[in-house]
Amino acid sequence: MSNQQTTSNPDDVAAVQAWGATHQKLLDELQKVIVGQNDVIEQMLIAILARGHCLLEGVPGLAKTLMVHSLADALHLSFHRIQFTPDLMPSDITGTDVLQEDPVTKERRYEFVQGPIFANMLLGDEINRTPPKTQAAMLEAMQERMISAGGKDFKLPDPFFVLATQNPLEQEGTYPLPEAQLDRFLLYIKVGYPTDAEEWEIARRVTSAAMGKIEPVVETDKLIEAQKLVQRMPVCDQVVGYSHALVRATRPGQPGVPEFVDKWVSWGAGPRGVLALISCAKARALLHGHYHASVDDVKAVIAPALRHRIAPNYAGLASGVTSEKLIEMLLDAVPADKSYEPPAAAA
Repeated sequence: MSNQQTTSNPDDVAAVQAWGATHQKLLDELQKVIVGQNDVIEQMLIAILARGHCLLEGVPGLAKTLMVHSLADALHLSFHRIQFTPDLMPSDITGTDVLQEDPVTKERRYEFVQGPIFANMLLGDEINRTPPKTQAAMLEAMQERMISAGGKDFKLPDPFFVLATQNPLEQEGTYPLPEAQLDRFLLYIKVGYPTDAEEWEIARRVTSAAMGKIEPVVETDKLIEAQKLVQRMPVCDQVVGYSHALVRATRPGQPGVPEFVDKWVSWGAGPRGVLALISCAKARALLHGHYHASVDDVKAVIAPALRHRIAPNYAGLASGVTSEKLIEMLLDAVPADKSYEPPAAAA
């Protein structure tokens, strides 16, 4: 097995140490207006540092919009929000050409007016309530980080982060995202109800106007530097091998997969699943001030990274087996302490 690599650049070492403290400062700042939800906030930060996008699911009233807006303020990022509706058009998101007249020469020409997607952080509320054509326009921009209009290309701001929400309660009149489009989201985050004590504190703060003001903690250039630091952070064969084994074990019909996968899984994660596990594990390591990703980091991100990339079949659904349960079974079935090495190349 390959030896564990370490960060050798002294500047990188200092940057990693600084981000361990910055993570706590961000949480402290967000706690001025957000009660609890530390896991959700950490997962959103992981996606940002890994240059990915998130799909957020939770019932109404869990402060999802407030959480995202507050995070944008703490990271000193521009923020826009789009409420998806059945009549929303792609140009309502990306922008459109508008005929303008020069006040001096009276010459008329088309000029592109940017849409709300031109922001560092974009919140797309209830993405499943807009038609596929509009969904595709936003998803294409997410992937390419640019849009085309009037024969010209327009780059989106850097950094660029999309957080789309879904309401799990009402599905009538919605347009569920196809599996191929779900796969483009780095993480699928679920927001749960607050604890007893947290809900008490929410009621006390909101009804007494005891809400603080978010102050910026991280400047944009520092955030971009952190994204680059995550990309060059070393990762050992053990972490790569464990992530690789977890993802390959989700695919029914493949040799060596656990019995329950062939029995209950319709389709498993593709190569993006491995990339998501490794990149998110590295981002989590940075948040916790570690110089390299570990197997524990992989375990911590596996649920949001794979829950939308594994689908139980009809037999699984009839038996009450969800993607969450399948992930728990995978963690039990795939050993973390096994010695993983690169597979032999095909002849």
